[in-house]
Amino acid sequence: MEEFLRSCQQAVKASSDQAGPGFHVVLGNEACDIDSIVSALAYAYFLSKMLAVPLLNIRQSELPLRSDGIFLLRQTGLSLDLLLFRDQLDLRALQRAGRLQLTLVDHNVLPSSDSDLEEAVVEVIDHHLQEREPSPTCPVTVETVGSCATLVTERIIQKAPEILDLQLAHLLYAAIVLDCVDMAPAAGKVTPKDSQYAAALESQFPALPPRGALFQELHNAKFDVSGLNTEQMLLKDMKAISGSLNLSVSVLYISLEEFLQREDLEAELSGFCQKYGYDLLLMMTIFFTDSKEPIRELAVFSHSITCREQVSQYLEQAQNPALNLSPLSNPHPHISAYHQGNSLASRKKVLPIVKDFLRTWDGYGCPGDGQNEPSQVPPTPMNSLVEGSPLDNGLPRITSQALEEKFSQIVNRTDL
Repeated sequence: MEEFLRSCQQAVKASSDQAGPGFHVVLGNEACDIDSIVSALAYAYFLSKMLAVPLLNIRQSELPLRSDGIFLLRQTGLSLDLLLFRDQLDLRALQRAGRLQLTLVDHNVLPSSDSDLEEAVVEVIDHHLQEREPSPTCPVTVETVGSCATLVTERIIQKAPEILDLQLAHLLYAAIVLDCVDMAPAAGKVTPKDSQYAAALESQFPALPPRGALFQELHNAKFDVSGLNTEQMLLKDMKAISGSLNLSVSVLYISLEEFLQREDLEAELSGFCQKYGYDLLLMMTIFFTDSKEPIRELAVFSHSITCREQVSQYLEQAQNPALNLSPLSNPHPHISAYHQGNSLASRKKVLPIVKDFLRTWDGYGCPGDGQNEPSQVPPTPMNSLVEGSPLDNGLPRITSQALEEKFSQIVNRTDL
């Protein structure tokens, strides 16, 4: 695959030649989680005779936020220097020149910001809710399996099994195992097709790492924030909400105590707000005890006392659900910190509370109200551990009886 990726980089470097050949780009979704990364790499490799280029749908500077993806690529011996990113290829220029074809993997519709690229879409392979109708010029493969990599594996095994080697199999296998939560029926993600193609890869490549160990390594890597600065930690898993105020809700994969001890924290939070146009930051931490029990904490930052106190009071008094917040002392005058007694209240459940607050905010006023739109930030990973995923309450407790079940009904979730 390395030789293929090097040829892709050379082609992209020469893309400024207006008379050059067209590009067939395989594009994953904007969250750029492992499933998107692997699906784009593998399917472009499958289409490589047509000069298909795998493009990661993030800026190159955002790659450090995908710690589990970095871990997997390094584990398989694939150099990060061979990857291509959205800011390295001008898709719009190629489209205007009539030189672009797009295959979408791990999503089936382009976001509104890319609507001008719609006419270039020639194929779709995805496992999310189907929002695109097939057409004679754009075949659509959408199945609600656990992982898009399952569908890519199926295509490769059926159409070009000769390109499968241990490295490619490792990438595909890891994406399937991670998205299907270690293939555990109790997690409600794995389908018969996921199990079929994971087993096919295991059978053909016995040197693949044990699935349990692989899943645990990738799970641990997702929580690894070592080496990230404060801005990167806030961006790693963040959602923005705009109303009369601009707010961000970030999830931090460390304890609040550890985060609050970061040097010059308030200055860095202030700089983050100024850079991205936020009036207030809501930070939700999640980490696990040795017995895999989740611990959640919450912090509110704003230089506006009114903003901070009003949001904090609203969260304290929330009943749907009740967060059971207990104040924590901290050395920062512009931060309100809490232990969250309701460990089941993920960000998915807190966001409606915040939106309700914004609807009641008009009239209070806060510096910057409605004046600044947030700058573009990376979207939340599609398998975020804080969006109500099967890992939201820790690793699944799987009984021997559950392991004997062959398959489990897929749980439909809005963030799949």
